Amino acid sequence: MQLHDSSAQGPGSVSPSEIARFSELAERWWDPAGPMRPLHAMNDLRISWSLARLPAPADDRGTRRTLLDIGCGAGLASEAFARAGFDVTGLDASSAAITAGRQHLRHHPLPAGSGPLAYRCGSAEELCAEGAQFDAISALEVIEHVTDPAAFLGMLATMLRPGGVLVVSTMNRTLRSLAMAKIGAEYVLRLLPVGTHEWRKFITPAELGQQAVRAGLRIADIAGMVPALGGWRESRDLGVNYIACLVRD
Repeated sequence: MQLHDSSAQGPGSVSPSEIARFSELAERWWDPAGPMRPLHAMNDLRISWSLARLPAPADDRGTRRTLLDIGCGAGLASEAFARAGFDVTGLDASSAAITAGRQHLRHHPLPAGSGPLAYRCGSAEELCAEGAQFDAISALEVIEHVTDPAAFLGMLATMLRPGGVLVVSTMNRTLRSLAMAKIGAEYVLRLLPVGTHEWRKFITPAELGQQAVRAGLRIADIAGMVPALGGWRESRDLGVNYIACLVRD
């Protein structure tokens, strides 16, 4: 549910209304019982699955590898990747979310041995224009919020170094996801604020694979994510939530 966009980038990838919606939630982003509680619940699985497929946080010389957490929100995943040892850039279009991320980091410093973490308010377009390159990129619960997923993946691919790894988590466009992730989560159980997702923008694994190929990426692994007692678990069921590892060869 993180965002990617910038009001300075022209038509942009995400509507201003989406940015405003998530900005309103920024102050409670780190509250595990607040409006972002589904992200808190699935974060351990997202991070552990990603770390098992990303390159090692440091190379043979001990140099930390760089990781871009795009659409980072207030930094749930960014902090986790930094604790794992990556040199992390957390990027989000919402200045309120970036401020919340910086405040949380200031009040809850990362433990010794963590990699550096820097937050930036901005867009993928801006980083592309600067020629920024990363060893790894995470785009967790982001792509279903952009207006052109294929173009978004293309931008991310240009920022990946050869051999780099991109991890994407999103939701499949199925009747089950409509019932569970949209109607159930937003209107019945009130796990998410109403209007968080637009079901028509959910992306099937086949669509993701086609868009990845056009961007010069290939899907190296994919798995479903399903709720379980005390958290979430990996599954072969891709019907609602899923996570994929994409590689730039």
